[in-house]
Amino acid sequence: MRDRGLIALLVLALCLALVLGVATGPFTLSPGQIFATLTGGGDMQSQIVLWNIRLPRVLAALIIGAALAASGAAFQTAFRNPLVSPDILGVSVGAGFGAVLGILLGLPVLLIQLSGFAAGLGVVALVLLLSLSLQPGGDALVMVLCGIAISALAGSGIALVKLLADPEQQLPAITFWLMGSLAGVKRNDIWLALPPILLGFIPLLLLRWRIGLLALGDDEARSMGVAAGKMRLLVILCATLMTAAAVSLSGVIGWIGLMVPHMARMISSPRFDRLLPVATLLGAGFMVLVDTLARSIASTEVPLGILTAVLGAPLFVWILARQNTMVAP
Repeated sequence: MRDRGLIALLVLALCLALVLGVATGPFTLSPGQIFATLTGGGDMQSQIVLWNIRLPRVLAALIIGAALAASGAAFQTAFRNPLVSPDILGVSVGAGFGAVLGILLGLPVLLIQLSGFAAGLGVVALVLLLSLSLQPGGDALVMVLCGIAISALAGSGIALVKLLADPEQQLPAITFWLMGSLAGVKRNDIWLALPPILLGFIPLLLLRWRIGLLALGDDEARSMGVAAGKMRLLVILCATLMTAAAVSLSGVIGWIGLMVPHMARMISSPRFDRLLPVATLLGAGFMVLVDTLARSIASTEVPLGILTAVLGAPLFVWILARQNTMVAP
């Protein structure tokens, strides 16, 4: 009963965040204007702002926040480490390399997004192949170490692309993309990113009970009928798919996948079957509010990666301090 009440409260909070996100901006929309425009009324300017600018951006923030938070919760459970984030295996750095390479080559926006998505998946696939060749059993520590090594290579590739880029045209676009932004999101971009995010999220949701057993350790999971190695691989594939799709849409946005699962544990439970829906809703609402703040606090838009770091780092330290206080004798 408590979990249902919490879910209902988070859904209500998410709806309020969506209304605030849609209403806030250079052209303010009142709740009455929003309702009138959604029901087919409203003036032409309100329709253009709502349907072409504000609503696609708010929905993009929703699905990106949900995807990163759910991926973070899944990775932390699968690796039994609360400090793991969705880019632990290099998906964010890989997607960043693919996108900046597309910018360097002068590709259109759609192909830049597809390049980032494909490179993110490719980097994780390389990490998995390398780790399985070194340790056929799929040891989690070996995967993480391989991820660090491949991420370093992808990061050096990004640095090389920035060195070769045109400093007046391409370099600003690369820098801005790497800091994360939803300024140029269109409705077609959402339809492109939504299928892989759903394809990754649905198995996590359906198998959340079995995935939660990974937190007990591989031996305990096997004793309960769960093939730990295969289940962890499935979690990695699903979470990577979601993260790559999110990063290809918005650029690199940190802290959401690391911080939001901790926030969800504070108000819910560490059990993955309860943690996943709470973290997903919390991440969606948090990202919508952060994006609203990013385009409201200054005359020029603040990149999302900067804002999530400024907000996330102190909040994460506070969460850790609070948890240590709670467990102290």
